[in-house]
This record gives sequence, structure tokens and C-alpha cells, in this order.
Amino acid sequence: MLGAAMVLSLPYWLYHILRHGKYRSGLRERLGAVPPRLAGVEASGPVMWIHAVSVGEVLAVSGLIEQMRRNFAEYRIVVSTTTDTGQELARKRFGADDVFYFPMDFAFAIRPYLRALRPKLVVLAETEFWPNFLHLAHLSGAQIVVVNARISDRSLPRYRRFLWALRRMLAHIDLFLAQTPEDAARLESIGAPAGRVRVTGNLKFDLGSSTPPSIIEALRRSLQAEGAGPILVCGSTVEDEESLLLKAFENVLVRHPRAVMMLAPRHPERFDDVAILAQKMNIRFHRRSRWTREPLAGKVLLVDSIGELAALYALADIAFVGGSLVPRGGHNIIEPAQRGVAIVVGNHTENFRDIVALFQSRNAVRIVTMSELPLTLMQLLENESERHELGRRAQETMRSQAGATARTVEALHGVLAQQNREHRTPQDLSVQAAHTD
Repeated sequence: MLGAAMVLSLPYWLYHILRHGKYRSGLRERLGAVPPRLAGVEASGPVMWIHAVSVGEVLAVSGLIEQMRRNFAEYRIVVSTTTDTGQELARKRFGADDVFYFPMDFAFAIRPYLRALRPKLVVLAETEFWPNFLHLAHLSGAQIVVVNARISDRSLPRYRRFLWALRRMLAHIDLFLAQTPEDAARLESIGAPAGRVRVTGNLKFDLGSSTPPSIIEALRRSLQAEGAGPILVCGSTVEDEESLLLKAFENVLVRHPRAVMMLAPRHPERFDDVAILAQKMNIRFHRRSRWTREPLAGKVLLVDSIGELAALYALADIAFVGGSLVPRGGHNIIEPAQRGVAIVVGNHTENFRDIVALFQSRNAVRIVTMSELPLTLMQLLENESERHELGRRAQETMRSQAGATARTVEALHGVLAQQNREHRTPQDLSVQAAHTD
């Protein structure tokens, strides 16, 4: 049944490979060709395999991996990603030798990795439920843990349609570490065994202050030298939002002609589209990838780069977090909050309802409709003390929620101790191939 489902999904994979170029990079790795840097890695000691789908998940587990490397020094920790952007960031953060593309969910692609790595522990960030992978990883003898688990409003109805399959699939997972009590309840409602679900908090509240990219200091000096400002950083924006934000920026320029907007679209394949949009609107802009210290006052910096947005928030007077002016569920507001920046979001934040509600309860975020956006930006720019207080409360809210990383590491210790007690015996993956191909 699983094999048939994956065959039916082939048109989906082919469409994204041919139409958008997705999954083309690292295609051999995705199809089961273990890169030489990983071959025989298990011979040097026990292995932990961490899977983080894309940039957001890589950022979420960064602090956890640092802590794991200290607490589980005898293990080699390897990291897989699905997207190219996640791969690029993971290689920068964890070292290229320990990072690879996650195999497609076919048994022939998964088995070579399980044979080469023989992981004692598989850690999945958030909610990555691949039936063949979970089945074969369980058969290999690995303990499987989902960390920072959450079930969004958009995902829940889809999961509920496949309860019959999910219950079998989720039975292979040894432990679910949920972000909130609501996430825990949702996990149980779609088939996670109640005794295996715990609430440990959101790892993103523990995001550390990593060394910022060199571009940040270059931008800071350039902006100061030309007396540019105020600075608006609009991150993770989606289609139909950029035009609204650029119009709002035009209004800001009337009162603040030396203002700067840093605009970071969520998806790299849209960088060119946003550049064309700015041209059509006659807005002066520079692309981050081509910026050579030209003056930015009164202009937009189109952030067509990966992994720099979090650090760019440190330059902001106001941060807008996208996916929220239009009904896309929003994106995480934790990165600007960590830097004490005044945060504005739209009123479509269903995917991060709990986080936004927490910040809203502490008057640490402004929530606006499309029509309210320009006025709210102007009010905050005109009132420095209100803006600073909003950012201070956001940073305090962040600090109040810290501790998820320590709780997650403690839970992983318990899982490994249980594995040692049970001595789970790996089954021959080649024999099991007939059941999953």
C-alpha cells in the first residue's frame, strides 16, 4: 500500500523537479546514493540522524544540535534537509561533512542510508511523517523522536482524513515532544499514543545569538555613514503582500525620505518576481546579492539571500513578519522578538496562533489588517518610546519562555537510556524490502 502511494505521488515530484527546479539539487542523494563523506561513518562510533526540512527547522534545531554535541560527545551527529535553502544553511551551521539531502520516501532510497549510518537515534524536527522512512528506521533498531512538534490549523484537517494510516505510521515513533498542550492534544487526536507525547516547549524560544554574517556590519556602517533611516525589515513575505508593503513604504517616504525597507520574500523562486514588481511600481531598489555599498536611503534592499534574515532584524526599527496580511497562516515572530524589535503582523496568523496570542497578551506585538498597516507603521515611527517599549516587551516575552532545549536534551537522554535497557534488535533491511517497495 505504501509503495503504491509513493508511485502515485511520482507526478508530484516530477512536476516540482521540472517546473520549479525543486529537488533537482542533490538528486542522486535523494535517490539513495550515499555521499562518500558519509560512507562507513558508523564505524567511527554511534550516530544520531537529525532531519530538518528547511530553513525554519534548521534554525529551530541549531541550538539543540550544539547542546547535543556537548551532551552526547561520543556520537556523530548528521543532519539531513529536504530543501536546497535548508541544505545551504545547514552546511554553514553544522559543517558540510555532516549534512546531506533526505532520501525520497522509497525503500530503495532509504535503505542505503540506514545501512551506512546505522543510527541509534533519529530526530525529526516538527512534523515530518514519511511512512516508508518511519517503518524502515524503526526496523533498523533506531529510536525515533519528533522534537518541536506542532500541528498547524492547515495541517490538522489533512491529517484527520488519513487517520487509518496515521495510527500505524505514528506507532513507529518512540516519543513526541510537542511545543504546546494544544499541539500535544492534536497529536493524540491523529493517532499518536498518549503515553508517548510530552510538552517541552518551542525550541525557537531558545535561539542563540550566533555570529552575524559579515553583511550585517557592512550594512550597519553604510546606513550610519549616509544617515539613512528609519529601517523597516519585512521578512518571510508571500505573494500579494509585497505590493501592499511597497505602497506602505511609499507613504513612509513622504514623512521619512531617508527611510529604508529591507524586503525578504519567503521563497527564493519569487526573488525575480518581486524585483519586477518593484520596477513596475517605480520604486528604487538594490538586490542584496548585487549590493556593493551603494546608498540605500529612500530605497528598498531586496534580500535575495538565504540565512541572513534573522540577523537583519537587528538593524530594524520595525519588523513586519509576513504570510499574515493574506490568508497564509503567518510565520514565526520569534527572531525579531529575540532582538528586541517592535513587531507588526497581519491578522492571519493561524499557524502560530499560540505564539502570537502569548505576545499579544503581553502587549508585545501589533496585529493589523491590510488597511491598518500604513497608519500603524507611521504611528510607531513617530512615537519612539512606544516603539522601544513594544520591542522591550517582545524580548522579555522571549526570555520568559526559554528552556525547551534543556528539556528536549533531557528527554533524549531518557530515550537512549531506554534503548540501552531494551536492546532493540535491528532487522535485516534487505529482507524487509519486499514489504515496503
